[in-house]
Amino acid sequence: MTKKLGKQTYLMQRPPVVRAWAAVGGKKEGEGPLGASFDLIEPDTTFGQDSWEKAESRMVMQAVSRALGKLSLSPEEIDCVFGGDLLNQCISTTFGLRETGIPLLGIYGACSTIGEGMLLASLLVDAGTVRRAMAVTSSHFCTAERQYRFPLEYGSVRPPTAQWTATASGAVILEEDGDQPPYLRAATIGVIEDLGVTDQNNMGAAMAPAAAATLSRFFRDTGSAPEQFDLIATGDLGAVGSQLLVDLLRRDGLEIQSRHTDCGLLIYDRDHQDVHAGGSGCGCSASVLGAYLLPALRDGRIRNLLFLPTGALLSPTSVQQKESIPGIAHLIWLSHEKEGII
Repeated sequence: MTKKLGKQTYLMQRPPVVRAWAAVGGKKEGEGPLGASFDLIEPDTTFGQDSWEKAESRMVMQAVSRALGKLSLSPEEIDCVFGGDLLNQCISTTFGLRETGIPLLGIYGACSTIGEGMLLASLLVDAGTVRRAMAVTSSHFCTAERQYRFPLEYGSVRPPTAQWTATASGAVILEEDGDQPPYLRAATIGVIEDLGVTDQNNMGAAMAPAAAATLSRFFRDTGSAPEQFDLIATGDLGAVGSQLLVDLLRRDGLEIQSRHTDCGLLIYDRDHQDVHAGGSGCGCSASVLGAYLLPALRDGRIRNLLFLPTGALLSPTSVQQKESIPGIAHLIWLSHEKEGII
């Protein structure tokens, strides 16, 4: 059974295998540095639907279908799926999956949702409770703008600290112990961190303390150090939050700058695409994971990865009530090897 280390970290005794994945994106994502690595780039951001919300649900179904297709699996062969998105009541996920018949556990972790889903799926698989589980999440620029900020027709000016919500979806299938990498070796459940940031156009600053807290906890719980890992990929702190994370950890004696990257900085070309501080949204880190990080782990270009998606736990209601923005970050250790380091 899974071994608990310290307060928040769980070491897999039979590390689940990440068997298949899929990344789906829109036109802007296709124009970014990783565009050619997506399983599907849809130039029509409506995805053939008559609303932005239906378009996002269509994205979810496409990501799930393509991940299943890589293993020639039917929906009936998935024991359960953990899924969620940014919209109220996670409607993109529920409407996207309602015809599949896959047992659904709906979750919400904002932009950290893919990490939360993989964490929960891995615990069930490692325990032998299920044989095969899936995690999926999504975001759409137009649905997020309508819900969290202003209708697109309003034409509001975005400050430099703002990030661009990715129109993307990512799905991952985990199976019980196997012989083909990547393996999910450990996971750290995040705690809520809130240092009083109230600017919804500066999500990176709101989430960076949570990322720092979870990463520090993982190193303490496992007795490991940053230099033992090839890459630490957060998501989605953007340019502002990434620098804050490096500074916060440096203050605590942890140096990660040389091995840190951020999914919000990988998905777009900030020099040529108008995304300000970078990308964000549930689909950002999920699609970067599927388009770049997992293939690199399978090939051995990355041997050990700490994947740390971050979420800003705000809502339109909390913003209207002048609440601050709590942050959360969940950590997944993905490895090309079954053993070593810990």
